Amino acid sequence: MPEAAAEPIHIPWQSAVIDRIAARTEGVKSFFLRPHDWRPFQAGQHLDIRLSAPDGYEAQRSYSVASAPGLVGLYELLVERIGDGEVSPFLHDVAQVGDAIEVRGPFGGHFVWEPGVGGPLLLVGGGSGVAPLLSILRHRAAQAPEVPAVLVQAARTWDGVICREELLARDAAEAGFDLFLALSMDAPRRPQDTGRRIDASLLETALTRLGARPHLTFVCGSNPFVEAAAGYLLDLGVGAEIIRTERFGG
Repeated sequence: MPEAAAEPIHIPWQSAVIDRIAARTEGVKSFFLRPHDWRPFQAGQHLDIRLSAPDGYEAQRSYSVASAPGLVGLYELLVERIGDGEVSPFLHDVAQVGDAIEVRGPFGGHFVWEPGVGGPLLLVGGGSGVAPLLSILRHRAAQAPEVPAVLVQAARTWDGVICREELLARDAAEAGFDLFLALSMDAPRRPQDTGRRIDASLLETALTRLGARPHLTFVCGSNPFVEAAAGYLLDLGVGAEIIRTERFGG
């Protein structure tokens, strides 16, 4: 989940019905939420989710929106099941289509992209950190397909690549978009992919494929992942002023 910002008080909590649930990998599901009052958002923003127990105990987490802003009326959240978590096990194991949960948002102004910002774009995601990057890619495809973009996505295995078939299809069909997969515990299936963690060599190849200095770079994943990827990018000459980071917790 994204790092929590200072709690905003001007956007109230509201009820959202789970419209659809889709399995993405063995441990990741998409939850499509239909709130009573859908609010427009920017690609890269997040929602707060709150669960309340009968005894009054509350658990709250933030999840990036994976859907494109053009999907009016719904928010898609990618939720990875964390064994010792308070929110994700409930969503994975208990929540069903038709259930209502509390949501608030969208929030976030730093890790966002709009077509008017332009590109080229370098996107680097680790695991479920691909969620806001998917929103950006989907928005780009719908509104600014001429903007060059490269996604470097890290996963343990081929089957663990979130929204793999969608990403492969985009890589094959969309001019100006390229996908690189880094599989730390599996053999690569394509020539451009690697069977290791994301490293400086892979990011250098991605930058070369981009064909020009990125206008913005978005890096999202766990704290160690973000620190490592951002460090490699700085070493490769990518300016700190164009690197946007989002760190996910447990």
